[in-house]
Amino acid sequence: MSGGRSLRRPSPPPLLPLLLLALAVGRALGRASPAGGPLEDIVIERYHIPRACPREVQRGDFVRYHYNGTFEDGKKFDSSYDRSTLVAIVVGVGRLITGMDRGLMGMCVNERRRLIVPPHLGYGSIGVAGLIPPDSTLYFDVVLLDVWNKEDTVQVSTLLRPPHCPRMVQDSDFVRYHYNGTLLDGTAFDSSYSRGGTYDTYVGSGWLIKGMDQGLLSMCPGERRKIIIPPFLAYGEKGYGTVIPPQASLVFHVLLIDVHNPKDVVQLETLELPPGCVRRAAAGDFMRYHYNGSLMDGTLFDSSYSRNHTYNTYVGQGYIIPGMDQGLQGACVGERRRITIPPHLAYGENGTGDKIPGSAVLIFDVHVIDFHNPADPVEIRTLSRPAEACNETAKSGDFVRYHYNCSLLDGTRLFSSHDYGAPQEATLGANKVIEGLDTGLQGMCVGERRQLVVPPHLAHGESGARGVPGSAVLLFEVELISREEGLPEGYLFVWHQDPPANLFEDLDLNKDGEVPPEEFSAFIRAQVSEGKGRLMPGQDADKTIGDMFQNQDRNQDGKITVEELKLKSDEDQERVHEEL
Repeated sequence: MSGGRSLRRPSPPPLLPLLLLALAVGRALGRASPAGGPLEDIVIERYHIPRACPREVQRGDFVRYHYNGTFEDGKKFDSSYDRSTLVAIVVGVGRLITGMDRGLMGMCVNERRRLIVPPHLGYGSIGVAGLIPPDSTLYFDVVLLDVWNKEDTVQVSTLLRPPHCPRMVQDSDFVRYHYNGTLLDGTAFDSSYSRGGTYDTYVGSGWLIKGMDQGLLSMCPGERRKIIIPPFLAYGEKGYGTVIPPQASLVFHVLLIDVHNPKDVVQLETLELPPGCVRRAAAGDFMRYHYNGSLMDGTLFDSSYSRNHTYNTYVGQGYIIPGMDQGLQGACVGERRRITIPPHLAYGENGTGDKIPGSAVLIFDVHVIDFHNPADPVEIRTLSRPAEACNETAKSGDFVRYHYNCSLLDGTRLFSSHDYGAPQEATLGANKVIEGLDTGLQGMCVGERRQLVVPPHLAHGESGARGVPGSAVLLFEVELISREEGLPEGYLFVWHQDPPANLFEDLDLNKDGEVPPEEFSAFIRAQVSEGKGRLMPGQDADKTIGDMFQNQDRNQDGKITVEELKLKSDEDQERVHEEL
């Protein structure tokens, strides 16, 4: 018997009547005739039965199996193992000896049976010349490795389905998946895991065997499936190389990593939208946001939280991948949104680094901390005003005292004057506070409360400050406690009315013709205490008076003479107030 066709019924010699085929099927142990006579039927010993048996061999099925054939004395007459070739044939249709046809019925894949085939169900009184004597009882050890039927379809079993399924695979989609491929008996022939990368391909476009094209349809990212493909929807009669035999059923355990379509656009899902959103991000805005970035199967590839720092960038100007540029526009401060980006709007076929593979769909869970535009002014909102009329408001040069709370737009508290138990003090317009706060305090009435939104270019800029992140928008709640009218620019002291007519004589308290620092200081302090004039508010009085004395002591000899003493009107023709 050659060519791997053993156990098929040989053509009978001329004029010899055909052996009749018995149609009864022996499912269990056969029986001997009474008094130990010849066997009437085959004897089946099922000495290994697999735990799972999804299907049993039936008439008309195509099977692949290995066998050893021996005589009663143990002498081997044939073996598929010796030829390293499985028997592949349809059962129950007369292509095998009757005993083998019966003995295979009801078998499970990976089941092992011992068959005892009496002569009339084997090769009968003819035998096989030179190999099987006439009237031989035959013994077969058989292991079934595959079974299928031409009516079979692809069998799909869902092993794990994620609770959230953003989309399912359709024809023309591009998929990335891992798989383990085995024959029906469990023999492994291929695995994407062993290559360290997913299998990436289009579905329904002829790139895959037909059965896999069908088996992937309707899968969700993260889903695990078992796909059993009959050979006519796989590699058919030719098989594939040395790993997939002809007429082999294939079993794939598949994990779908992601799916997209070349026509996909960015998908947005709002996870949390804060109330009172009055402004949405637009192209040209500068945004600070936190994110977690993952692949479609949930694998985390990056996170701003792990760096304890927001991602800061312009939106809509090409500084980030196109999908993120689109996905951030329209967001509100404090909003949380999920942005799903197909690879053609992310890192494309090549991916980037060792964490984002080629053709990967990216999912970003984003929390918008703040955004602003470089052209933004300070936003001012009045929270409350005093009941009484307010005729004078704070202006540049005024010395003010105010309470404040400062936070980021996401509510992170930064500073508060209440922590120090006293109001903050500042002279407006003197570069003593950030520009945006200075602007927001001007125009306030004593007792008024305001909310100020200060963009970073009017606050601490790109570098930030101690406790303030770079490019951060600041939120202030301020209350003006008091206001002292300031002095004109360049003035340290002004009189409320005209200065004394004989100023030098009034300064020269001991009438010795010169004014030392002590006399000068005593005179100025007396003018202030009597309400005749006032010093620059918010400054140390001793220092201010000392600066005034230095201005008048022209020769820096420690005293002022009548020749040195000059009012500002003598030095500046554009007089607003007279000043020492």
